[in-house]
Amino acid sequence: MTINDQHASSEPRPASPEPARRSGSIALVLLLAGAIVAAAVAFMTLGRAGAQPYILVLLALLAMVGLFMLFAFAAGIIGFADRAAEDPILRAIPENAFDGIAVTDAGGHVIYANSTYLALTGATTMQDVRPVERVFIGNPDVSEAVFRLLKAAREGRRLQEEVRVAGADGSHGRWMRLRVRPLGAGKREARQTVWSIADITRDRERQEDVFQTLQHAIEYLDHAPCGFFSVNPAGNLVYVNATLANWLDHDLAEIGSGGLKLSDVVSGDGAALLTSIVPEPGEVKTEVFDIDLKKRGGQTVPVRLYHKLAFGADGTPGPSRTLVISRARDDRLDPQRAAEIRFMRFFDQTPMAIATVDKAGAVVRANARLAKLAQSLDPAGSAGSKSILAAVSSRDRAVLAGTIEQAAKGQADIAPVEVMLDSAKERWGQFFVTAVADDGDSEVAIVYMLETTERRALENQVNQAQKMDTIGQLAGGIAHDFNNVLSAIMMANDFLLNAHKPTDPSFQDIMQIKQNATRAATLVRQLLAFSRKQTLRPQVLDLGEALTDIDRLLKRLIGEKISLEMQHGRDLWRTKADVSQFEQVIVNLAVNARDAMPDGGKLTIRTANVSASAASQLGHNGMPAADYVCVEVSDTGTGIPPEILDKIFEPFFSTKEVGKGTGLGLSTVYGIIKQTGGFVYVDSEIGKGTTFRIYLPRHEQAAEPQVEAPAVAAGGAASEPAPAAPKPRADMTGQGTILLVEDEEGLRSLNARGLRSRGYQVIEASNGIEALEEFDAHGGAVDLVVSDVVMPEMDGPTLLKAMRGRNPDLKIIFVSGYAEDAFEKSLPENEQFAFLAKPFALSALVAKVKETMEAD
Repeated sequence: MTINDQHASSEPRPASPEPARRSGSIALVLLLAGAIVAAAVAFMTLGRAGAQPYILVLLALLAMVGLFMLFAFAAGIIGFADRAAEDPILRAIPENAFDGIAVTDAGGHVIYANSTYLALTGATTMQDVRPVERVFIGNPDVSEAVFRLLKAAREGRRLQEEVRVAGADGSHGRWMRLRVRPLGAGKREARQTVWSIADITRDRERQEDVFQTLQHAIEYLDHAPCGFFSVNPAGNLVYVNATLANWLDHDLAEIGSGGLKLSDVVSGDGAALLTSIVPEPGEVKTEVFDIDLKKRGGQTVPVRLYHKLAFGADGTPGPSRTLVISRARDDRLDPQRAAEIRFMRFFDQTPMAIATVDKAGAVVRANARLAKLAQSLDPAGSAGSKSILAAVSSRDRAVLAGTIEQAAKGQADIAPVEVMLDSAKERWGQFFVTAVADDGDSEVAIVYMLETTERRALENQVNQAQKMDTIGQLAGGIAHDFNNVLSAIMMANDFLLNAHKPTDPSFQDIMQIKQNATRAATLVRQLLAFSRKQTLRPQVLDLGEALTDIDRLLKRLIGEKISLEMQHGRDLWRTKADVSQFEQVIVNLAVNARDAMPDGGKLTIRTANVSASAASQLGHNGMPAADYVCVEVSDTGTGIPPEILDKIFEPFFSTKEVGKGTGLGLSTVYGIIKQTGGFVYVDSEIGKGTTFRIYLPRHEQAAEPQVEAPAVAAGGAASEPAPAAPKPRADMTGQGTILLVEDEEGLRSLNARGLRSRGYQVIEASNGIEALEEFDAHGGAVDLVVSDVVMPEMDGPTLLKAMRGRNPDLKIIFVSGYAEDAFEKSLPENEQFAFLAKPFALSALVAKVKETMEAD
């Protein structure tokens, strides 16, 4: 069964049956009251005795009538009239509504329907009216929607459906909107449901007409002979017509779904030009740009853009409307236009920012690179809204203004200036200014700018490295000379100790000399550590275990007011380092952290693996991408001022009071880490604390197995016994001929004296040439050579080569204040030698000589 095909307004609406209207009259009330009063007067004339039976009968009648009325009211037979319900205006509202309205009870029966509902459903009286589900029964196009509406009605929900109802004769039919909702929020009202039906055929036809018109407009725009696109303030392309998509070889399906950005289709920095328009609240601006668009394959298309942009009342830009005209054919048809295209490509795609300015420095015209630079300096601004002086920091602004003033006066050959840019981070730029031969005042100069931030950073990095290397060489040279002096002092002191008994009055003075000499030797070792010329004994380490071993030592060093927390990463990689020197690094950093937290705080030491990919993302200058083990030492102290952060690793630089530090703590850290092949970086913030990060290279266990260092190493390996060396022998005497080569006469004589006192024959030489002469003079009858490394005329490595040429099995001990790494590169591979680091005591020299003489 289908709904009537005619609109409800095209036929007279059947009148819905009027319910019986309750009537009432004030005259009846007055008449009844008068009768009761008359009866009372009549009873009074009869007297009390005669009227009493009549009064009782009247009261009984009234009581019976009242009792019957109460029962009738309770049964609902009679009731009080609702005057609001009888209001004709309120009743006329649903009766004359354009939508058909019906109310059903809990059983689905219609208890009310207006005339529009009757007309739409084909009913003539209330006896013919049917609920919605019966009106559309058997209509497959509507049944599913009606089912959903019925379900919503049972659940007490609101729901709306729009359905198309076919005509009875198979005609086009009509569109209907069906709604359902509960009658009210009360429990009783919720059992009743309000249905409404509206004919929306004309609305649908108007919508389809608008849609068809829009489709035609889009089709015309898509196939226009020019391109068109729209971009939102976030830089996303929200619309591109088919012509432009075809030019750029892009799929239209990618547009509008977040698949393409403006920077994806604009070549170079051209996108910055489109976002450089000066915002003016409430205005609409149109700018013309000649740029290159970029195809999917990377090829470029020269185009001219008519870029229209509307700004809101607050200056916020809306989506753009941009017309694109291809100029790809212009370079073949018109030589003048071809030259113009080539110039615009050169102007916009050059890596140098270019702008023409007036006398005040205001930008008249600018290329894409300058627009991008302005946005990077001030993302909220634009190139056209500011003077070019605004890109320069206030400190250097007058310098650039002076060069523009020179250009305005027509001066040629203006020297370039390098100034700091006005940015949140430190950035630098070099400006070249040339005068413009123009009679007007609109353009007086052309300004070219190259950003030099990276170049200056590299220069500072190189200068810092050169400075540290220079200081290191100076410190190493001083340490070498001090080692010679200290060796002589310690050797002479040993002779004095051997000559005096502990009961002698001067014995304590001699011991004091020994202690101060040892302290001086420690300072020299720190200098050598900074210069990366100390002797290291690297071994494969687990840094987590090494840190755990010194946990108690660190707690004693930092005191009770500072808490220590160690956080070790899981499955730490192995690294190769001198464990004692690594411990020295951590101790030095812990002591510095303690001094930075006089009122207490927290010291945190963390370890973690850093992969090559992660290292490349850290951005640390000078550290190549590789696998590292990171040790992070953080404190909550006072922090390091930024102005001295670059100086903290320099030797003898200290911010502590006089007598509270040598200034070698951090320089020792720097030297040890560098000599180990690692890197150290520092981050600090005043009032919050300092963090040192140490990166040590990962050691591949399979490449070099962990072995104990031999006493006499090959290729310059460590030759001194490890800490777990055999117990020293009581008998340090020996026999044999020793050739002692030392350029310091005082130290050479003391060493010779000590060796002779142990039974050795000693031949002395002051340099390598003299040593060769003595070697030849004795016919090569030399059992051992003890030689300094750094000597005039001929150094130790050269002497070793010459003597091994005479006697390949000759044993030799090198003594030096430098590490073996400082000279082992000068030796042929697989050369065997022993090494003794300066300064050394007499007992150490004698022990090394005896050990080497007895070695096979």
